[in-house]
Amino acid sequence: MEYSINKLAQISGVTKRTLHYYDEIGLLKAVRKSNGYRIYGRKEVDLLQQILLFKEMDVPLNQIKEIIQDPNFDRKTALTGHLDELTQKAARLNRIIEMTQKTIDELHGGKEMKDKEKFEAFKDKMIQDNEEEYGKEVREKYGDKQMEAAMKQVKGMTAEKYQESEHLRELMAQKLKKAVEEKMSPDSEFVQEIADLHKQWLMIFYPKYSKPYHRGLGEMYLADERFKAHYEEIIVGATELLNAAIQIYAK
Repeated sequence: MEYSINKLAQISGVTKRTLHYYDEIGLLKAVRKSNGYRIYGRKEVDLLQQILLFKEMDVPLNQIKEIIQDPNFDRKTALTGHLDELTQKAARLNRIIEMTQKTIDELHGGKEMKDKEKFEAFKDKMIQDNEEEYGKEVREKYGDKQMEAAMKQVKGMTAEKYQESEHLRELMAQKLKKAVEEKMSPDSEFVQEIADLHKQWLMIFYPKYSKPYHRGLGEMYLADERFKAHYEEIIVGATELLNAAIQIYAK
């Protein structure tokens, strides 16, 4: 079946303006008929669905375009991946709903929740987010065993440990900002304190600390753009300084 841009906008919920934009950037090109009209056939409809699924996964448009225009792109594989991720999201959301309901019941005089129960759903999300963002690189560099051990550690994390990890992370960010602004040397006492804070934070997730592993993480922060972006959000130059400090600290 063929659709005009008006009809496709109606059945898909995507505005005409958005469809025009997708056409302009070459993401979803309409087929031009001999009479000059633009229409969308089965292929374009399926492609629009695929684009919307990628958007649901928070993939930027420029990356979506690269993916779907890759000669090796396979729609069946992509859809299977989407289904897996959506199923995991639904499971996490159901756990959050269940936790919220238990909290409401407790406030109404129902069964008292254990402190650990209040954070289980959030820890699941933290694990999944870390896996999605950094899992591949960490597994390739350090192996599945190290990654699984870290996940197990997060699973068993108490509320106090979680608060400690957040406190250490915020303290590192504050000190890194100050150190970069004041152009401190990585071997200075102040910057070496940052490396020690990083070790304390690291040991919450990886209790079996080793100097080579610590140094390797510092190098990965600098080499991988996603890790680097995390620290560069604090201040430009933070990643380079942190890595240099870690290399000295864990020598």
